[in-house]
Amino acid sequence: MVQNEYNKIMRVAKYIRLSREDGDDRESESVENQRDIIDNYIQGHNELVEVGEYVDDGYTGTNFNRPGFKKMLEDIKNEKIDCIITKDLSRFGRDHIDTGYYLERYLPANSIRYIAIRG
Repeated sequence: MVQNEYNKIMRVAKYIRLSREDGDDRESESVENQRDIIDNYIQGHNELVEVGEYVDDGYTGTNFNRPGFKKMLEDIKNEKIDCIITKDLSRFGRDHIDTGYYLERYLPANSIRYIAIRG
Protein backbone atom coordinates (compact mmCIF):
# COMPACT_ATOMS: atom_id res chain seq x y z
CA MET A 1 0.00 0.00 0.00
CA VAL A 2 2.65 2.54 0.98
CA GLN A 3 5.59 2.87 -1.39
CA ASN A 4 7.32 5.77 0.30
CA GLU A 5 6.79 8.61 2.74
CA TYR A 6 5.53 10.97 0.03
CA ASN A 7 2.55 8.96 -1.22
CA LYS A 8 1.43 7.48 2.08
CA ILE A 9 -2.29 7.48 2.80
CA MET A 10 -2.74 9.48 5.99
CA ARG A 11 -5.59 9.04 8.46
CA VAL A 12 -6.76 12.57 9.21
CA ALA A 13 -8.37 14.04 12.29
CA LYS A 14 -10.22 17.32 11.85
CA TYR A 15 -9.89 19.51 14.93
CA ILE A 16 -12.39 22.35 15.29
CA ARG A 17 -12.59 24.78 18.19
CA LEU A 18 -14.79 27.78 18.80
CA SER A 19 -14.37 29.80 21.96
CA ARG A 20 -17.09 31.85 23.60
CA GLU A 21 -14.66 34.76 23.28
CA ASP A 22 -14.74 34.34 19.48
CA GLY A 23 -18.39 35.44 19.51
CA ASP A 24 -21.37 33.81 17.88
CA ASP A 25 -21.53 36.33 15.06
CA ARG A 26 -18.06 35.68 13.66
CA GLU A 27 -18.91 33.53 10.66
CA SER A 28 -15.24 33.18 9.70
CA GLU A 29 -14.60 31.25 12.92
CA SER A 30 -17.86 29.26 13.10
CA VAL A 31 -17.77 25.51 13.57
CA GLU A 32 -19.50 25.00 10.21
CA ASN A 33 -17.10 27.35 8.43
CA GLN A 34 -14.06 25.60 9.91
CA ARG A 35 -15.52 22.22 8.93
CA ASP A 36 -16.12 23.38 5.34
CA ILE A 37 -12.58 24.75 4.98
CA ILE A 38 -11.04 21.53 6.28
CA ASP A 39 -13.34 19.34 4.17
CA ASN A 40 -12.41 21.29 1.03
CA TYR A 41 -8.72 20.86 1.84
CA ILE A 42 -9.09 17.11 2.37
CA GLN A 43 -11.05 16.72 -0.88
CA GLY A 44 -8.15 18.32 -2.75
CA HIS A 45 -5.60 15.85 -1.38
CA ASN A 46 -6.12 12.21 -2.34
CA GLU A 47 -3.59 11.01 0.23
CA LEU A 48 -5.79 12.27 3.10
CA VAL A 49 -8.59 10.12 4.50
CA GLU A 50 -10.77 11.51 7.28
CA VAL A 51 -11.12 9.15 10.22
CA GLY A 52 -12.42 11.50 12.88
CA GLU A 53 -13.67 14.93 13.81
CA TYR A 54 -13.05 16.48 17.21
CA VAL A 55 -15.03 19.60 18.12
CA ASP A 56 -14.65 21.83 21.15
CA ASP A 57 -17.45 24.37 20.81
CA GLY A 58 -17.38 27.00 23.54
CA TYR A 59 -13.90 26.16 24.87
CA THR A 60 -11.04 28.61 25.24
CA GLY A 61 -7.80 28.07 23.40
CA THR A 62 -5.72 29.27 26.34
CA ASN A 63 -5.55 25.78 27.85
CA PHE A 64 -5.88 22.20 26.63
CA ASN A 65 -8.49 21.03 29.11
CA ARG A 66 -11.01 20.39 26.32
CA PRO A 67 -12.98 17.16 25.83
CA GLY A 68 -12.53 16.98 22.05
CA PHE A 69 -8.81 17.64 22.33
CA LYS A 70 -8.44 15.01 25.06
CA LYS A 71 -10.28 12.44 22.92
CA MET A 72 -7.99 13.29 20.00
CA LEU A 73 -4.92 12.70 22.21
CA GLU A 74 -6.38 9.35 23.26
CA ASP A 75 -6.80 8.40 19.60
CA ILE A 76 -3.21 9.47 18.90
CA LYS A 77 -2.06 7.21 21.72
CA ASN A 78 -4.12 4.37 20.22
CA GLU A 79 -2.54 5.02 16.79
CA LYS A 80 -5.84 5.81 15.08
CA ILE A 81 -4.66 8.97 13.32
CA ASP A 82 -1.60 10.15 11.39
CA CYS A 83 -2.42 13.81 10.83
CA ILE A 84 -4.35 16.66 12.47
CA ILE A 85 -5.82 19.47 10.39
CA THR A 86 -7.16 22.77 11.68
CA LYS A 87 -8.40 25.88 9.88
CA ASP A 88 -5.55 27.86 11.42
CA LEU A 89 -3.07 27.64 14.27
CA SER A 90 -5.26 29.62 16.69
CA ARG A 91 -7.89 26.86 16.52
CA PHE A 92 -5.32 24.38 17.88
CA GLY A 93 -4.39 26.60 20.82
CA ARG A 94 -3.60 30.12 21.94
CA ASP A 95 -1.14 29.42 24.76
CA HIS A 96 2.23 29.65 23.03
CA ILE A 97 4.14 27.46 25.47
CA ASP A 98 1.66 24.58 25.56
CA THR A 99 0.92 24.83 21.84
CA GLY A 100 4.65 24.74 21.16
CA TYR A 101 4.99 21.63 23.29
CA TYR A 102 2.37 19.78 21.26
CA LEU A 103 3.60 20.98 17.88
CA GLU A 104 7.34 20.66 18.51
CA ARG A 105 7.49 17.63 20.81
CA TYR A 106 4.33 15.62 21.36
CA LEU A 107 3.09 15.32 17.78
CA PRO A 108 6.53 14.58 16.25
CA ALA A 109 7.27 12.03 18.99
CA ASN A 110 4.07 10.24 17.97
CA SER A 111 4.73 10.61 14.21
CA ILE A 112 1.74 12.92 13.78
CA ARG A 113 1.74 15.53 11.04
CA TYR A 114 0.00 18.84 11.76
CA ILE A 115 -1.54 21.04 9.06
CA ALA A 116 -2.90 24.54 9.68
CA ILE A 117 -4.62 25.44 6.42
CA ARG A 118 -4.37 29.19 6.91
CA GLY A 119 -1.06 29.59 8.70
